[in-house]
Amino acid sequence: MTVTFMRRTGEDGVFRFLLRLSLFLLLTVSCSPQATPMNVPPSTVPPAASSFRIVAYATDGIVESLIPYDKLTHINYAFLTPQADGAFNRINNGWKLKLIVENAHKHDVKVLISVGGWGWDAQFETVAADPSRRSAFVRNLKAFVDEYQLDGADIDWEYPEAGESALNFLALIRELRVAMPDHAITAAVVSHGENGTGILPETFEEFDFINVMTYDGPAHGTMEQFERGLAFWSERGLPKEKIVMGLPFYGDPNLPYFKIIAADPSASHRDTFEYFGATVHYNGIPTVQAKTRMAMEQAGGVMFWTLDFDAQGEYSLVNAIHRTVYP
Repeated sequence: MTVTFMRRTGEDGVFRFLLRLSLFLLLTVSCSPQATPMNVPPSTVPPAASSFRIVAYATDGIVESLIPYDKLTHINYAFLTPQADGAFNRINNGWKLKLIVENAHKHDVKVLISVGGWGWDAQFETVAADPSRRSAFVRNLKAFVDEYQLDGADIDWEYPEAGESALNFLALIRELRVAMPDHAITAAVVSHGENGTGILPETFEEFDFINVMTYDGPAHGTMEQFERGLAFWSERGLPKEKIVMGLPFYGDPNLPYFKIIAADPSASHRDTFEYFGATVHYNGIPTVQAKTRMAMEQAGGVMFWTLDFDAQGEYSLVNAIHRTVYP
């Protein structure tokens, strides 16, 4: 922008005033925050990280004061267990769930109730096969979600089988979606293999996301199991953003990660540990971070079983995940 000033004899004072005023206006406009995006501080959150889910399963035994709400996006409280008539057994430590919901919401963390778990497949089969029991299940679950002011429900049916069972599972999830259109509906599924075929691709559109249990079994928590689980659900058509990959916070045989660290802090950087004569297989910090990076590239998040088993401080696996997502 060019400004031309005409100076007249005897008007030096007026000229100098107008010159200063014009320069001031020019500088004000050119330095305005609206004039250039360079004055807007860049976001500290990478685009991939802003939508990446960090989902913690927590049992009724969790110590609420130790929950790192600022490092999570979701908490799945486990478990609400079903009865064959569509009702539910009384939940343990309901007061704790209410406290978790209250504090989680202060940190913009969503809380879901995880329904079922290992050993409740018979009840699921009976409920899902009968329209009246299925309706009762959906009605009672919605009432529970409303009572505890939850953000949704995570269905952990281990596992619907291919065929009629899979169709009943689809019907159950569709009814649940209709009943709770504004809540998150998720599911916990096997990492890969035949048990995964009971989750029909038609259910994918009903879910906000699916938690892939890439742990347990002979290949407990290996990178190969993780990669196979990711490939299995991707190839079945589950959208990338709906895949949440599982991480074990325990060793096989069943040993909480914090007990491993208590025995030897240096074990935090390994994946095997000799514990009273038995070789324990688990995921140390480097493996957890490597899996998290892979999930950031090829999935929509990570989850873990269970937050109760994490160590504190520098050896925490939750901290390792968070540092990876938000370096």
